Amino acid sequence: MKIDDESLQHLLRQVRAGDPDAAAELVRRYEPLIRARVRVWMRLHEPAFLAELESVDICQSVLLSFFVRAAAGQFDLERPEQLAGLLVQMARHKLLDQFKRAHAGRRDVRRHERGPFATNDRASDTLDPARRLMGRDLLEQVRVRLAAEDRRVADLRAAGRTWAEVAGELGGTSEGRRKQLARALDLVARDLGIDAGDLGG
Repeated sequence: MKIDDESLQHLLRQVRAGDPDAAAELVRRYEPLIRARVRVWMRLHEPAFLAELESVDICQSVLLSFFVRAAAGQFDLERPEQLAGLLVQMARHKLLDQFKRAHAGRRDVRRHERGPFATNDRASDTLDPARRLMGRDLLEQVRVRLAAEDRRVADLRAAGRTWAEVAGELGGTSEGRRKQLARALDLVARDLGIDAGDLGG
């Protein structure tokens, strides 16, 4: 059944609250779209890379990054198509980053060493991002690594406050506070080994 605007908002509220069932539902609905797009891009642009980098790897990374950022309130998403577009954009950024890394070392992609994303492209092999997210208390790890002011921004956003309300309470501008949180999450995600930098802005 197609998700509607109201259902999406409900799921996102549950994700912000750390509900693994909500995270699992988002994975179920959007993982096929991400993997399909990634496979198309890989076949069109870097077919030799297919042997080493599979769509499921990019999908895992995208979903983990999304859950961390969504839980901290980075995104404003009102409609399902906005979420789909965001996830596809994140996947494209991650895929391009992997290609750049491979070419930066002047390595033949046909002999690309198996790296942190290497795995088989089978649904049964997919690491459940919801279990990894909640099982390792990743959200709390992110929160405690944020500086005090960044944590305050994240807490207000996770509580459902708009960027205008955050700026009104803490000072500054809506855009400034949005960029502040994005940069902070980039740094924390890198520290935790999550492939960050998708949409940091």
